[in-house]
Order: sequence, then C-alpha cells, then structure tokens
Amino acid sequence: MFYYFFIPLVEEFSFLNLFNYLTFRAGGALFTAFFISLIWGHKIINKLKNIQKNGQPIRKDGPKSHLINKVGTPTMGGMLILLSLFISILLWGDLSSQLVWLVFSITILFGLIGAFDDYKKLKSNSPDGTKSSHRLILEFSISFLFIYLLNLVIDEKLINIVFIPFTKGLYIDLGNFYYIFASIVIVGCANAVNLTDGLDGLAIGPIMISSLSFAFIAYFTGNFMYSEYLKIPFVSDTGELVIICASLIGAGLGFLWFNAPPAMVFMGDTGSLSVGGTIGAIAVATKHEIILSIIGGIFVLEAMSVFAQVISFKLTGKRIFKMAPIHHHYEQKGWSESTIVIRFWIISIILALIGLASLKLR
Repeated sequence: MFYYFFIPLVEEFSFLNLFNYLTFRAGGALFTAFFISLIWGHKIINKLKNIQKNGQPIRKDGPKSHLINKVGTPTMGGMLILLSLFISILLWGDLSSQLVWLVFSITILFGLIGAFDDYKKLKSNSPDGTKSSHRLILEFSISFLFIYLLNLVIDEKLINIVFIPFTKGLYIDLGNFYYIFASIVIVGCANAVNLTDGLDGLAIGPIMISSLSFAFIAYFTGNFMYSEYLKIPFVSDTGELVIICASLIGAGLGFLWFNAPPAMVFMGDTGSLSVGGTIGAIAVATKHEIILSIIGGIFVLEAMSVFAQVISFKLTGKRIFKMAPIHHHYEQKGWSESTIVIRFWIISIILALIGLASLKLR
C-alpha cells in the first residue's frame, strides 16, 4: 500500500524514493509486525483466555511438569502472528506480486486448517484434534494447487526443476513427480514445525532464524546480478518474498514477547501450520527446497524423532527415546526447559549458517 501511495510522489519529494528499496520496505515490515504484535498481544490473549476456560488441552502421557505448569494457558496465539503478518505485508509489500499472494494464500489456508484443529481440541477438551489423515489430504490438495499456480508464474526453464546445493547449476528434472516432492516439502515443513512447538519459545526461535535465512535467499534469487554471481537460479519477483520473511521475523519477535517462559499463550496449530507452510512455500518458490532441510534442520530432527519412535515401537516393541518428539526426551533426562530451548536455538543458528554458506560454496 505504501509502495503505490508514495512512489508516484517521488519526483516531488525525492526522499520517498526510499520506498523503491526492498531493504527499506523489509525493515519497515519487520518493525510494523513487531509493534502490531506488542500492541494487540494482551488484548488477543485476554480474549482467548475468556473463550478458553481450560486453556490448551495437555497430553496426559506427556511430561508431568506440563500438567502442573502449563495447564490453563490459552492456545491459538497464531492468530496474533497472522494478524501482524497480514497488516505488515499489506502496508509494505508490492501487492501486484503474484508470488506474494501465492505464498500468503498458503499462510492463510494452512492457518485455517490449524484453527479448525485447535477448535476441535478445545471443544472436546482433548489434545486430539481432527484426524491426521483428513488434515494431510487437505494440506496436500492445497499444496498441489499452489505448485500448479506457481508453475504458471515462474520461468518455463524452472518448472519441475530441483537444484542440488553446493554444485554449480546441477539440477534434476522431476517432471510431474515434482508436485509430490514439493508438496512433501510444504506439508512436511508445516507439520514438523507443529511437532517442534512443544516448549515455551522452542518453535518460534528456529522459525525466525529460518525466515531470516530465506530473506537472504529470496533477495539473491530475485536479483539477476547476485544470482549470476552466486550461480544460483534466478527466479523473477522472489525479491518481494523478503517482505513476507521480514514480517514473519517481526511477528515472531512480538509473539516471543508473550511466549517466552513462562508462556502467556501458545501458538497452537493455528500458528505452527501457517508459519511452517509459509516457510516451505518460500523454499519451493525460490527453488531452494533441499536447503530448507539444512536451515530447518531442527524441524527435521523433531519430525524424524517421532517417525523413528513410532517405527521402532511397532517393529520391536521398544522405544528409541524416552519420549518423542526429541525435546521431550531431553526433558525426561532432566534438562530444564530453558536449557533445551536455548541449545536448540544454537543448533538452529549453526544449521542456518551452513545453509547460507551453500550459496557461495559451489
């Protein structure tokens, strides 16, 4: 909105040329999302408390400390993230960008799926929401549609192509199998973030780190000179996705203000599915799907710990971890919640640096 309002006035007021700079608008988007979160945070949390008398249902088979410390804490705090994101993107983004609307459609649709799941949990006062099979079918259907529309927007040479990191332009053409691959990236990221969201502040840290990393990736892939220099695919218009990444960082910082231990609110599936889906969609749009598995390595670790636990128990009757996802394993070993969160953040930062290094190490 600002972009269209101020750019026509540049000839009369030269300082307004700042709005032509993506970095300036990204900074504005970050701070806008952050301050919206701070301003509306208490109001939304109080409203959620009034509606949710018992707060988020806690797993009976989870860590015993959660049944004491986390009972009564409201969920669906992801609504605060979505509100901040929407207003910030609306104000600072180039609304003519098809990629912005495509990615943000994933944010909203996955957020609605998560909100319905949270509603089902609250209504039944149970940690079990909608059937996972039903939810996955819906998520994959949305992802297939996203990829189809994305292929109509990007350069024909990039359709169904997967680039191999740490190489100079090496790629694999998956043909129509790309729909399955890219959908797994988006849906997998959304649900991996959902699994990670189990401790106060645990998920939002890696979310912000991943968003910052993909802000750089989106900026470089959307700039022909940088993409040529770094030998990465040039994807027209991905620069505008920097606004979404910056807004997500700002919204994440604002949410962390209320989600820091002891949390005043949980993001719930409303937040984790929408944000995870957004990051996955940006990775697909920038053609850096494999790099996401490195930058979002914490999410991959959490998801794989659950898969390994389930498979091991079904095949052998034995559990690999004391409890899954893996952050609960370390809780059972006696690690404090803050220790787990900070150490996972540190690992996330290291993985993000490795992922970003792949842009140059080719």
